[in-house]
Amino acid sequence: MTDFSKKRVAKKFLSVVLSPLLATACMVGPDYKKPEVASPDSFRAQPAETQTQSFADTPWQNIFSDRALQTLVTESLTNNTDLQVAVARIQQARAMVEVARSEALPQIGYQGTAEGGRGASPENETVRPVTFGNFSGVLTAAWELDIWGRIRRTNDAAQANLFAQQDMRRGVMLTLVSDIAANYFRLITLDQELAIARESAQVYKSTLELFTLRFEAGRDSRLPVERAQSAYDSSTAAIHDLTRQIGQLENAISTLVGAYPKDIPRGTPLNAQAMPQTPLGSTTALLQRRPDILAAEQKMIAANAEIGVAAANFFPKIGLSTFIGGQGISIASGTTGFGVWGAALDLAGPIFSGGKLEGIYHQRQAFWDETVAQYRQTILVAFHETSDALVARQTLGSRETAIQSQVKALQNSADLAMDRYRSGRASYFEILEAQQQLFPAKQALAQTRRDQLLAVVNLYKALGGGWTPDEQQPTQQTAALVPVSETIGAPKP
Repeated sequence: MTDFSKKRVAKKFLSVVLSPLLATACMVGPDYKKPEVASPDSFRAQPAETQTQSFADTPWQNIFSDRALQTLVTESLTNNTDLQVAVARIQQARAMVEVARSEALPQIGYQGTAEGGRGASPENETVRPVTFGNFSGVLTAAWELDIWGRIRRTNDAAQANLFAQQDMRRGVMLTLVSDIAANYFRLITLDQELAIARESAQVYKSTLELFTLRFEAGRDSRLPVERAQSAYDSSTAAIHDLTRQIGQLENAISTLVGAYPKDIPRGTPLNAQAMPQTPLGSTTALLQRRPDILAAEQKMIAANAEIGVAAANFFPKIGLSTFIGGQGISIASGTTGFGVWGAALDLAGPIFSGGKLEGIYHQRQAFWDETVAQYRQTILVAFHETSDALVARQTLGSRETAIQSQVKALQNSADLAMDRYRSGRASYFEILEAQQQLFPAKQALAQTRRDQLLAVVNLYKALGGGWTPDEQQPTQQTAALVPVSETIGAPKP
């Protein structure tokens, strides 16, 4: 039979065998179906007036207008190591997609050998040296036919993991922006508390000097002096404690921006920080926007695909293999050689595994149930965090108004007490009591203002702020990686 005839026979054989196999190819295992999750139509503590547009769709630059804060966020998005870890995980997941896709393609390889030697050959009662060599080369190819969808399911799982890692990266970015903003607002609050502590120390020092002069003049007892000394020492201790807290918080912010401990620049003071409007949008948008919810759904998709992989393992693996090559032998000055080729249809499958395949299949089913429960829990946490932020927004404004009135009244009380004391109509106790109530109230006012800003940050984070649901998603073919320096929520061209 000629080589041409052999090729025709092989081609006919492959067409006869492959046609029915490919025609009957199917995907075993369940197709993904998103589980039903009932979500409320509105958020708890939601204001009566609502808007369809959520402030979470607004770029963070338009939420936090402090230039120093913007610089810190930009620096963190460029240098933060947690974000770099998230990017590296995306790259790993993308590589695993390439590995999964490769299984659907023919695997082609080669092997070759070459050897030589020198020996002796008897000839006419003499022995003469003989040089000989042996060389061969073969190209091999194998291709698994994805009859049961095992490779396709594996590819689906790998792609879902890639998309989950990309959503997790968005989550890291959102958390990073929120942590920077929250710590920055805490920092400028500590600055104001330190100023209040220094003011109180100065007032207590003046009071101490006044009481000391009256005691030395014999007009009062030593008790007011000791009480004033105690108040002054307490305010001095508070100054040192606040200075420590400021330094430690600056170190924490430095780590977030990917730098060694350093001084953190300030911008707008606490009392001048703008309080933005916070429209919520719909609850459906929350489900479509929050990165952790989207990542949890991708994990469900991957878990469902893994069930299909486990189901396909019950069926035989069917594939093609072939090789083509040649071998040559050289003795002395003569060389001979010949070509080789072969083709085969391979079939391999389980008969008895001692329950191993069944165990793997049941484990994958249970893992699917786990991912569904985690998905639902993630949604519950999202609504919980949103409601907490809304409750804070709802109550802190009224609290600030009340404390402002309290501070004003206590300031008037302290001024009146000092006037009465100088005129001899009040005791030292009225002065110290008014002062000791005034400065904690000023600190409470600063902390309430901080909590209002933190409520905005928490609400922005809870709603999944920084990017919109219609943001261009990477396709399953490209799965493009966004650069690390991407600004979260940056306006799109």
